[in-house]
Amino acid sequence: MPQVNFPAIDLDVEEWLGGPSTNISNELGRPILIKVFQVNCPGCFTHGIPEALEVRSRFIDSPLLVWGLATAFEDFHINNFENLKKIIDSGELVGETHEVLNARGLLTNNRLDYSISFPVAWDNVVPCHSTDYLLDAHNFIKKDFPQFDSFPQKNQKLILKQVMNYLKDKKFTAKSFEAYQLQGTPSTLLIDKNGILRGKWFGSGYDLLPEVEKLLSL
Repeated sequence: MPQVNFPAIDLDVEEWLGGPSTNISNELGRPILIKVFQVNCPGCFTHGIPEALEVRSRFIDSPLLVWGLATAFEDFHINNFENLKKIIDSGELVGETHEVLNARGLLTNNRLDYSISFPVAWDNVVPCHSTDYLLDAHNFIKKDFPQFDSFPQKNQKLILKQVMNYLKDKKFTAKSFEAYQLQGTPSTLLIDKNGILRGKWFGSGYDLLPEVEKLLSL
């Protein structure tokens, strides 16, 4: 797993939309902001992607690259390449994202009221083939429950059981999402011009502009 202030690794992606195929190692010399999202993630479209668009607009004349990484760790029947392509091509939303944005009056002619004007990569989503669910469960817990060892034994057993059941039911894994050990979507990766991972955030509402300005000044 790439750690902040250590070299970033290339994304493992299946296809690019809205731009030519590229990767982190191909763009040394330019800082990169990557917004990670899912198709079936209302918050990604109300906050996450608009944040990335704001950064792109603010630094449009700078060397900064802004990319999207569409991934899937749940709802695989909705979070797929076909539905991603609908969003990129026409702004057509599906699932909970459509329901929430429509209820809030955030759609125009039943479509997303903005376009995603930066390249978007589709994560390499492949079938799961675990050989050791217990080891995978402990690795999962280490990532998402850093205070796990301090929990009461009863709670530890319950969490371990729930994680084991989740992993056994999990049909697919998203290579880039897993490689960066992201906690969910939206998430943001910020990489400097030397290919060093300088920031990794889960959620939205972070003030990304000063972080980008800092990288551009280096």
